[in-house]
Amino acid sequence: MDVNLQKKSKKLEAVLWSIALPGFYQLLRKQFLKGFLLVLLEFLINVMGNFNRIIILSFNFRIEEAIQATNYQWLLFYPCLYFFGIWDAYKDASGEEGKPFAYLPLVFSAYFVTVGVIFSTRITIFGHLIGPMWSGFLFLPIGLGIGATIRWILIKIYTKNRSLGS
Repeated sequence: MDVNLQKKSKKLEAVLWSIALPGFYQLLRKQFLKGFLLVLLEFLINVMGNFNRIIILSFNFRIEEAIQATNYQWLLFYPCLYFFGIWDAYKDASGEEGKPFAYLPLVFSAYFVTVGVIFSTRITIFGHLIGPMWSGFLFLPIGLGIGATIRWILIKIYTKNRSLGS
């Protein structure tokens, strides 16, 4: 198999296992302390924030109940933990040749999903509240887009400075 294809497959595997549950990829890589810590924190924040209940209620369009079930003091930690787990797995799968500033889209996703959850009791679409789960999803592409744009700008600045300096 092509070496480049294998690297891409490894990165995708890392991201997909981490999307399924932060820490899974680390456990596959035998990084047991980090993997168990991520899984434990995921479980703790999920349970204390009532996230599984919020997901079930949201998919059943019982948004008011989802808002009432939300423990915001815990749930606000979830996006940062979740995106950090994905980033850590991606970075590990990328090895030393990782792309510059590749972390920015995930960092900004964590920020913006958190903001979406914060304002979830007020965000409506066509007059209907969307709740903490859907508002987090709504802010995800904004975070990805801003992070990718900032990454693109920084790469342009640094490659321009490098070409000017040589």
